[in-house]
Amino acid sequence: MGDPRRSAALRTVKGDMRKVAYFDCFAGVSGDMILGALLDAGLRLDALRGALRGLPLRGWRLEARRVRREGLAGTRASVTIVAGAGKTLHGLEPILRLVRRSRLPAPVRRSAEETFHLLARAESRVHGVRLAEAHFHEVGAVDSVVDVLGALAGLQLLGVDEVRASALPWNGGMVRCAHGLLPVPAPATVELLRGLPVAPHPSPGEMVTPTGIAILRAVAAGFGACPAMTVVRVGYGAGEKRFHGVPNLLRLVLGEAEGGDGAGVVTVLETEIDDMPPSRYDHLSRLLFEAGALDVFMTPVLMKKNRPGQLLTALLSPGLAGTAAEIVLRESTTLGVRMREERRVTLPRRIVEVKTRFGRVRVKLARRPGGRVTAAPEHDDCAALAARTGAPLDEVANEARKAAARRAGRRRGAKEERGARLWSR
Repeated sequence: MGDPRRSAALRTVKGDMRKVAYFDCFAGVSGDMILGALLDAGLRLDALRGALRGLPLRGWRLEARRVRREGLAGTRASVTIVAGAGKTLHGLEPILRLVRRSRLPAPVRRSAEETFHLLARAESRVHGVRLAEAHFHEVGAVDSVVDVLGALAGLQLLGVDEVRASALPWNGGMVRCAHGLLPVPAPATVELLRGLPVAPHPSPGEMVTPTGIAILRAVAAGFGACPAMTVVRVGYGAGEKRFHGVPNLLRLVLGEAEGGDGAGVVTVLETEIDDMPPSRYDHLSRLLFEAGALDVFMTPVLMKKNRPGQLLTALLSPGLAGTAAEIVLRESTTLGVRMREERRVTLPRRIVEVKTRFGRVRVKLARRPGGRVTAAPEHDDCAALAARTGAPLDEVANEARKAAARRAGRRRGAKEERGARLWSR
């Protein structure tokens, strides 16, 4: 976003340059560390407080201060609960209702819902209960809810187009929580780490929290090496705990990269299926797309004993491979899947909305090598307008292309407009 849903989760329209946020989790990640890193990298505290006023939740105060961890300076963000507030939100539905009632931007609300769904699914698997019965314990407290909404709102306030993160540390020790002593990483954290790269770390203690990893999973295009970009700002978010010899800091690198996703790595998931009713393929594809798949398609194949079957292929950002594999194994008749990583190169692209005489249509603009721009109207938008107005589908699509060409011409200026070409795909 690798995964376009996650990269565009915070901003809906891309330009020729995109702002990338890379979280270097050398000492782990938590919700308050993400907040601190955003503030340290230039997010204004008053702007974040202003955005969070749209949250229908009272009895808390967001504060930030400069601190040192093992000789390195960073920002420690903390949510203070006002005496007598005492309100907690321990179930998924109360939290989702609060998010939906907030006045936060729609992309932030969607990412927040995904974050809390991830947390609830992890808790339900660990404790063997239904999703609706999952109890968040520490995660449901007011301060954790503010951490999640604040982190997501902060990314949008900074204008971030794409989020990426490093591998996560895997260390040992024990941590005390509502259930007593648990191994590190905590069971819910391990569930959230499914499909993600981890690296051994010698320091004992909880470095990765469920809230921190859930936020990153909800918005990150992938986990691994730092992407190619020009570094603009660097911030450090400080955690509360102290680790001997290791600065408990989360490093955030803000940078700019040209065009769209450029060169990147995707995970290819494949499996052959020959014993599933055809009607179930649509359901399986829909679930994979909802989980963030870049593409899902079926290819007719001849399997062993010359039985006709379907080769299911899903393209994913690396961080979603585990989730996608679980969906395929649960929702299909296959007994196993294959996964491999491949490199891809994509064109710079952005989505604009244009006005036509039939109505408004979203159009995807892509810049080809040499500077030529192509326009692809959104089929569903065109089909809906064609059905509503009775106009031929091709006529609606052509009007959208012309409107996109006029818009691109105005942006280039009169001189460039005469020599520019805007072709349909």
